[in-house]
Amino acid sequence: MGFIGKLLGFFIGWKIGGLFGGIAGVFVGHLADKKLYELGSVTSSFFKHKLTRQELFMQTTFAVLGHLSKSKGRVTEHDIQMANSLMSHLQLDDASRRLAQAAFNRGKEADFPIRQVIREFRLGCGQRADLLRMFLHIQVQAAFADDHLHGNEQEVLFVVAEELGLSRFQFEQMLAMEMAARQFTQGGFGRQGSQYQQDSYQQNQSYQRAETGPTLEDAYKVLGVSPSDDQLTVKRAYRRLMNENHPDKLVSKGLPKEMLEMAKEKAQQIQAAYDLICKSKGW
Repeated sequence: MGFIGKLLGFFIGWKIGGLFGGIAGVFVGHLADKKLYELGSVTSSFFKHKLTRQELFMQTTFAVLGHLSKSKGRVTEHDIQMANSLMSHLQLDDASRRLAQAAFNRGKEADFPIRQVIREFRLGCGQRADLLRMFLHIQVQAAFADDHLHGNEQEVLFVVAEELGLSRFQFEQMLAMEMAARQFTQGGFGRQGSQYQQDSYQQNQSYQRAETGPTLEDAYKVLGVSPSDDQLTVKRAYRRLMNENHPDKLVSKGLPKEMLEMAKEKAQQIQAAYDLICKSKGW
């Protein structure tokens, strides 16, 4: 986000009202910088035209969803229903829905340049880690929509994570956190099944687990902490995650407003996990 507005605001405010005027000017300038960032356009060689950051986020989301669906060999009726369900969940208007459908179809193409698209997306988002993690969160949720993570989907997700700046270890840790967070989900655009499966990274085997509601183990995984961590460590992890997933902050950085509810749901998962840990520990 720029700083020109803050700088100009300070000098104008200083001229008008001294120190307090300068402070007020910085605040007004910050709002101006924020709005200019939101409205600013980025260039995409894949989408072939200038887009706002929010448009880039939306179209890249559906293009990668299409690529994920095709990675399993063929795009099934369930994959199409999942994409349409997400469009409905986001309440896209007719024009936005057509753009999302076109992006999904382009993602299915055999020569879809996944690494190029994600690199341009990362640059277009200003390499903001919290916004990029939210993007990956949406893709992981989509991959688990049928309660099974296919090996090819797993590899596509790792390519996305790698281009977003995550290591294999960080990706696996995030995936474990996302799987645990599913236990705290009360809604969402995907079907909430009675079981879920995940292909093992090391042995390429799968396991199943009955969905009996969130456990304390799930709560620790959602926050990325362990049962042996003290109250301060857990609280710091909780605050960091809440700050990274604050819906209003994400929207100001480029998250489409249509995805605000998804960001709120993510924050609710984190809150529910923290509350469960605090209750069990008597904090």
